[in-house]
Amino acid sequence: MESLLSLAFDNLSAFEPAKIKKGLKQVEGLLAQICLSGPAKREQDAAAAGEQAQLQRKGLGDLAGDPAFREFFKLQEGFEWNVAQRLLTTLDFLVARGGEGQYDLLILNALDLIQGVLLLHPPSKVLFSRAAHMNLLLDLIEPVNTPAIQCATIITLVVALLDSPANVRVFERLDGLLTVASLFKSRETGREVKFRLTEFLYFYLTPEAPPASMASSPTSSSTPTSPTRDRAGSDTASQQSSGSKTNGGVTLSVDVKKRKLDQHLPGVVDALLRDLDRYKPFGGVLS
Repeated sequence: MESLLSLAFDNLSAFEPAKIKKGLKQVEGLLAQICLSGPAKREQDAAAAGEQAQLQRKGLGDLAGDPAFREFFKLQEGFEWNVAQRLLTTLDFLVARGGEGQYDLLILNALDLIQGVLLLHPPSKVLFSRAAHMNLLLDLIEPVNTPAIQCATIITLVVALLDSPANVRVFERLDGLLTVASLFKSRETGREVKFRLTEFLYFYLTPEAPPASMASSPTSSSTPTSPTRDRAGSDTASQQSSGSKTNGGVTLSVDVKKRKLDQHLPGVVDALLRDLDRYKPFGGVLS
């Protein structure tokens, strides 16, 4: 697996869009091998018949005992082979290059892969405790970007904040709520983007939970070594005046977060909370 990652990382580090595209495809192929499988007998029968085996999607619960996933997870614990870090570096490069849309598809592909890697390896979310990486996402939801990039970034932001109170505190410290609220209120914001923003606000107003799933790897009950750490987010979180302290940072109550959001969207938050209570989009966690 190291050789596959090495080839992908070499292409991701290139300056040519064609090589970056190839590197993203290689990462996508590796993740697909981990997440998809076909029964051995079916593969043999299909090969004998000259047909392609039909792949079956695995649930996350099925991956813990998969040797390929266990090897991938172990490699992600170190900086050298951490895929999320490499994808963020590539994303930052693509955004810095700018242009008139020629990098948009590569940016979208990178965002999709970041979502997948964070779901497969939750400890990599610690990367977004760094202001530079969180600011990168906040920059990508600005109106100067296409609606497709804005929507993909909002989804990536949700994944980065999910079960990670420390990252939520960094998001708040960097005026993330102001950025989201300003975009939500703007008449220039398209329907699809506003829909994704509404989903994000619902997510933000749900109760926070400590990142229990990030505390152990499939092979060990001990705390894994993070690929990189930046104490800016956690130090700031520890200075919050309210909320409970957990291993993942300070968790704030829904009431506290409501007051924060009310500063930017007065009169809107109560309606959002009523919708959450009525429709229970996240399994009734507010009940």
